[in-house]
Amino acid sequence: MNREEISKIAHTHHSIKSPLDDESVRRLLERGTPRGDERILDLGCGGGEWLLRALAMHPRLRAEGVDISEGDLAQAERTADRQGVRERLVLHRQEAAAFASPYAYDLVLSVGAAHAFGGLLPTLAAARKHLAPGGHVLIGEGFWDRDPSGEAVEMLGEFADLATTVERVEADGWTPVDGHVSSRGELDDYEWSCWGSLSTWALDHPADPDSAQALATAATRRSEWLRAYRDTWGFVTLILRRTSD
Repeated sequence: MNREEISKIAHTHHSIKSPLDDESVRRLLERGTPRGDERILDLGCGGGEWLLRALAMHPRLRAEGVDISEGDLAQAERTADRQGVRERLVLHRQEAAAFASPYAYDLVLSVGAAHAFGGLLPTLAAARKHLAPGGHVLIGEGFWDRDPSGEAVEMLGEFADLATTVERVEADGWTPVDGHVSSRGELDDYEWSCWGSLSTWALDHPADPDSAQALATAATRRSEWLRAYRDTWGFVTLILRRTSD
C-alpha cells in the first residue's frame, strides 16, 4: 500500500486534508471570495475539496485545480459531476510548481501542499505568479506552538513559531487580512479521524494483503501524534494580499 492509498483511506471521513472543520473552511472561503464570481486556482488540489466547496457556495464562481495524482483528480471529477458543478471546474494533471496559465486568479489556494514547492515562501512565490491585482492567497502552514522535541522535528520538519511565521510572510511582501489558527478540537479531530479511518479499513478487510500494514501504520502514526507532537504542533491558515500590487 503506497502513500497515496494510505492517505485516501485515512481521509475517508475528513475530506479536507488539514486540521480544519467545515465551518472554518466555509468562513475562509467566504473571506477569500467576497464577490462570488471569482476565478480561483488550487495549487496541489488533491481531490478538489476546497474547490468543490467554493463552487457549491457560489454559482458564478469558476475554479481550476492542479495536482499530480490521477486518482485524486478522477475523484474530483466524479464529485463535481455528482454535485452539478463540473462545467465550472477545470483540472490539470501536472506538477503544481510548473503550472502556467493565461489567466490571473482572484484567489489562489495552497493548503497542505507546501512540500511541492519546497516550503512556505516558495509556495507564496508560486502563488504570486498567478494572482490578479487585489486578489487573495489562502495558504496553510504548520508552526511550533512551543519548543518541540528533536523527535517531533524529525517527524514533521522545520517550522517556526506562529509569530515568526507571520513575520516571514509580511517580510516577503504580503499582508494578512484574515486567518484561522486550528483549535485543539480541530487538531485532535483530524488525527483521530485519519488513523481511526485507516484502522477501521484494516479491521473491515482482514483478508486483504495490505490489512496488517494499514493497521500497523495507523497505530504508529497515532502513537507519534500522542507522544511526540500533539502538545507542540499547530496549524495556521492565512488569507493574504500583496502589500503592494
